[in-house]
Amino acid sequence: MMTFEHLTAYIKQALTDADVSITDRTGTMDHFTIKVISDGFKEKNLLDRHRMIYQALDAPMKDGRIHALEIQAKTREEAKGG
Repeated sequence: MMTFEHLTAYIKQALTDADVSITDRTGTMDHFTIKVISDGFKEKNLLDRHRMIYQALDAPMKDGRIHALEIQAKTREEAKGG
């Protein structure tokens, strides 16, 4: 089973400056909404941002610890509304 701490650690390995917010969507700890704010997303389109997160979570996705993700990925400026 994945914990929020494990998910955050996987993401921070790829995006060291990331602020990560996670919600368990179903109570089963395998369907998550993940919000990531990182300047690593600068000049990246939405698809590339999602790819970066999926790559960071590759191992738990492949072994089934994560079944479904809803992703929000923003730069710090975008998160502030700028």
